[in-house]
Amino acid sequence: MTQSTMDPTFYRSAAEAAAAPPEQLAYVVAFDRAAQKHDAMTVVDVNPESDTYGRVVGWTDVPGTGHELHHFGWNACSSALRHEGHDMSGLARRYLLVPGLRSSDITVLDTQPDPHAPRVVKTISAKELSAKAGYSRPHTMHCGPDGVFLTCIGGPEGDADAPGGIALLDHSTFDVLRRWETDRGPQHFAYDAWWHLNQNTLISSEWGSPSMIENGLVPELLLGGKYGHALHFWDLAEGRHVQRVDLGAQHQMPLEVRPSHDPEATWGFVGVVISTEDLSGSIWRWYRDGAEWKAEKVITIPPEPADPEQLPPALKPFSAVPPLITDIDLSVDDRFLYVSCWGTGELKQFDVSDPAHPMEVGSVRMGGIVGRTPHPAEPDLPLAGGPQMVEVSRDGRRVYFTNSLYGAWDEQFYPDGVGAWMAKLDAGADGGLTVDERFFPHGDEFRGLRVHQIRLQGGDASSDSYCYR
Repeated sequence: MTQSTMDPTFYRSAAEAAAAPPEQLAYVVAFDRAAQKHDAMTVVDVNPESDTYGRVVGWTDVPGTGHELHHFGWNACSSALRHEGHDMSGLARRYLLVPGLRSSDITVLDTQPDPHAPRVVKTISAKELSAKAGYSRPHTMHCGPDGVFLTCIGGPEGDADAPGGIALLDHSTFDVLRRWETDRGPQHFAYDAWWHLNQNTLISSEWGSPSMIENGLVPELLLGGKYGHALHFWDLAEGRHVQRVDLGAQHQMPLEVRPSHDPEATWGFVGVVISTEDLSGSIWRWYRDGAEWKAEKVITIPPEPADPEQLPPALKPFSAVPPLITDIDLSVDDRFLYVSCWGTGELKQFDVSDPAHPMEVGSVRMGGIVGRTPHPAEPDLPLAGGPQMVEVSRDGRRVYFTNSLYGAWDEQFYPDGVGAWMAKLDAGADGGLTVDERFFPHGDEFRGLRVHQIRLQGGDASSDSYCYR
């Protein structure tokens, strides 16, 4: 009998993914803001039965300095099952593609044969990305039906403030193939992108051009409503812009997009960093209404009053801490939405069984601009930074997060430093969050670097889309 050679971590449904064996390792990028040390891919043991549970057990330096490793992702995932006529025999969730948000280089790491020791096997240069796709400042990566979709903040080298967009890379060779868009319509700013596979629709969000972000948040631009504030809907097969949905200029920086994992659904969530009206953060639900896409605000998270003496200069005039919603994640079963409030130091859990009417069911505090809430494992250690990049396990029972946002923004909102730490929460079947006191890699574990994106071995809630084919 012929044995299937398809990667066993490709799942045809969300339920199949949730039933798969739990993750054993987490890959976590670390970077040196001073550009004196190499950025690195670290490997963290997440197996509770292991003697090294909650410890950094692998480390791979990335050649060169000053990359500022940020978001990264797998070369292939369950979306590959959407391929028509693709040779699936050699396609596997094996390689991590790791962009440098400042350098625009992309490092390819092979996680086999030893998952504890990823090997650098290729570098895609900034020059190649610019020449073949016309983009720079690569940011977010999702493996899709036609290749790896790489969203980029900036335009080509020499004109980084030209429109950002999506570069398409080959799943297997990692060659830059082309610019994905064929007609960008009014889209200029870029940030995240994901899709409803069975609806032939890609959704993209907005941040700002490189000059607007890489030296910190610019208050004049923020108060002037100049950062991104819209969602874009595209024809996925054609790369053609279909519709722009403006959330309002006061709703600045809609960042992470999280579509439903049900391929028949036509809704999803996007997190908005801040409102210039009242410093609140918000979550919006997009949905299809007939032939149109619409968006509505479904969650508002208010700022918290604070003594100006405890605030960084940018916030002193407001006497308040904004939540600063910098990441969101949706569990594979579409039951719970997790919202990172990096400013207040809170991770919120919402039951979104009815996506139009979310209900808060869990919350954990750690770090925060004012609170500096410690981890239970070290109650005398005040923490800077806050819940930021969040990853949810496939079965939805474990939630991991790290504390750094982006180098220049870390220093603006936490001027005395953010350090480096990672935490894990256990999620109840019906909601509720508990901090795992055994899991707290921090400080010297990360050799003086800051930590950002997490990817779980075998995939996680923000790695895959499903097509039920």
